[in-house]
Amino acid sequence: MADSKKRFTIKPFRQFVQMDVKEAMQIWDSLGSAIDEIHNRNASLLSFEELYRNAYNLVLQKHGALLYEGVSDKLTNHLIRTVERLADVPDSSLLEEMARTWEEHHITMVMVRDILMYMDRTYVLQNRRRAIYDMGVHLFRVTVWEHPRVQSRVTNLLLEAIASERAGLLTDDRTLLKKNLNMLLALGSADSSNVYERDFESVFLGSTQEFYREESLSYLSRNTASDYVKKAQERIEEEKVRSNALSLAPSTEAPLLSIVETELIERHARTLVDLENSGFAELLKDETKIENLEAIYDLFVRVPSTVDFLRDALSERIKADGLSFIADQKTGVAEPPAFVKGVLRMRERNEKIVMQAFHGEKKAMKRLKESFEDFLNVDARAASCLALYVDDLLRTQLRGKTELEVNAELQNAIVIFRYLSDKDVFEAYYKGHLAKRLLSGKSVSDESERAMVSLLKAECGYQFTSKLEGMFNDMRISKDMRDAYKAHKKNVNDSDGKKGSKPIDMEVDVLTNGYWPSQNVPPCNLPVPVKDAMDRFSEFYLQKHTGRKLSWQTSTGTVELRATFGSGPNKYRRHELVVSTYQMCILVLYNDKQTLTLGQIRSETQIPDMELRRHLISLCTPKHRILKKGSRGKAITSDEDTFTFNADYTSKLKRVRIPLVSMKETNPANSGDGSAAVSAQSLTESGAVPAPVEEDRRHLVEAAIVRIMKARKSLNHNELIAEVTKQLSVRFVPTPQFIKKRIESLIEREYLERDENDRKMYTYMA
Repeated sequence: MADSKKRFTIKPFRQFVQMDVKEAMQIWDSLGSAIDEIHNRNASLLSFEELYRNAYNLVLQKHGALLYEGVSDKLTNHLIRTVERLADVPDSSLLEEMARTWEEHHITMVMVRDILMYMDRTYVLQNRRRAIYDMGVHLFRVTVWEHPRVQSRVTNLLLEAIASERAGLLTDDRTLLKKNLNMLLALGSADSSNVYERDFESVFLGSTQEFYREESLSYLSRNTASDYVKKAQERIEEEKVRSNALSLAPSTEAPLLSIVETELIERHARTLVDLENSGFAELLKDETKIENLEAIYDLFVRVPSTVDFLRDALSERIKADGLSFIADQKTGVAEPPAFVKGVLRMRERNEKIVMQAFHGEKKAMKRLKESFEDFLNVDARAASCLALYVDDLLRTQLRGKTELEVNAELQNAIVIFRYLSDKDVFEAYYKGHLAKRLLSGKSVSDESERAMVSLLKAECGYQFTSKLEGMFNDMRISKDMRDAYKAHKKNVNDSDGKKGSKPIDMEVDVLTNGYWPSQNVPPCNLPVPVKDAMDRFSEFYLQKHTGRKLSWQTSTGTVELRATFGSGPNKYRRHELVVSTYQMCILVLYNDKQTLTLGQIRSETQIPDMELRRHLISLCTPKHRILKKGSRGKAITSDEDTFTFNADYTSKLKRVRIPLVSMKETNPANSGDGSAAVSAQSLTESGAVPAPVEEDRRHLVEAAIVRIMKARKSLNHNELIAEVTKQLSVRFVPTPQFIKKRIESLIEREYLERDENDRKMYTYMA
């Protein structure tokens, strides 16, 4: 294959002929005439190819300046004639004429730009002049738009048309408004002069603000909050639709809506909440107005800062209702179970409001939680009421309910429990109630009891419920122990009581001292047969469990006592009385005597005075008058008050349970391990934290301080306060003052010391 060789061709020299001015002017004249024809709408008669070639030659022959300035002058002269005509157009036709004039100018400039395309690409770029189209737009702005008889009139007509729409009046076709606004946008974009923003937007936004400020004040003064909210929503939607229909600049919509929302919502937010008879705060009182509440929220959420007014109103309503419940409980209008039921109903209602009206937003849910915490923790009363409510459930109210219903009821109790900061107060009361239910066998079911403890454990951890679970374990072990003791008695043919007396059947619950609430009450004098039976059980138990000690709680226990009433052989009536241990000790005294004084009974039984009076009154009630009190009135006023066995007592029941009257005040005492023990019937009327719980708190705070300082070695005051609060918050929230006192106590006992250079710094002393 032969090698190919590249060929070079030398073209002959072409002599360049310079176009003279005269020829250039002739060409410009033809181009100028063509522009006139375009203005006169005769473009179809022109040859655009020839015009383009002529313009190309002018620029190529260095006559670009002649062409550029000629076009500028031609356009200016035409626009001057145009604006003179526009200035005399009446207002009724001005917007239409303005739109038509701009559209014609735009079409003209597109044609001129196409003819002068070569000049745009060369002369304009090289000399940094405006592009032909942009020059035409610029000339339109300075010549036509900025004419004193055009700009202000067109602007005012645009604003008037929009104002008429807002007033509900029929206006001209929106297309006309849209064309004029698009013209302003185009005028500004050609030379970055911001015509739209400067000459229309600022005035438009100002008039919008003024309009809605006046309308909102007027409408709100004549209508309800709900009517106003509906109107405001309509107005906001109208502005959105109008903004899209008129193709307002994207930069306009945001400030426009901001102004509308400020005037309609933010400026009147407080009023819409507090408005008498129809405001948000008033609507919260009516469960049927959730849709109205939702409408107000949906409006306010457009201005996020205003939603705080709604959350505040919700919080204030909850706290006001809650404090009213607290007041009713203090005055005795509402019993504890009724108090808790009222709180649960209130929570259900307000949670419904949050979920529907507030669309379940987290901030509103948080305020709901904080509000319930605020009023429920005013004092310790709520904790004791909740414990009594749960006691009522587990004694009777859950009987016959399904597992799902039981769980639902207990979950409701846990909801209130979560709000309590004094969880240790609840625990103390709950433990007292649980002890009484377990020992008396009055719980609806073991499953329900354990379900409640499991829920508490899930909330507060194992440590919170360890003693409660220990109580259940004691009851299980006690049952096994009773069975073993019965078998033991059978094997040895042991008979309780003296020779000739009927044997005493005794069932004993052996309780771990550290688990159960107990009162340090000295044991009373028991009848000899009972004492003998106790001694035999003690001997049996201690043989199996060496090293242990049994401490008999004679203040508790139940006795089935056989009693004979009547005065003759044919008139004897025998009943089985179910009484407390103390009542049994009192009644057996009447085997020997018919009448005894308070002093004699106390001397014989050694029952503490307050408990003795309580048990005697219980035996003298009209329904169960086993004893007759010698003095009048319910109160026992003197040691000389007499009590006589009522042989005439009658009852339709063979087996009669004698209930104990409640004590208004009970002084809780500490259990054996120092843990707080509160009587099941104790309810402090003042709402103060019970003394034993307060004592427990001192130990817990000190233990937490020592643990933290032992681990950290040194810590400043504020950090130590924060750490202690964090560790103990699952049980209670100690105040900084309370923690400070315990710190001082530990310093005195040389567990901690202050830094010599910084008194707020503590150091652990090993």
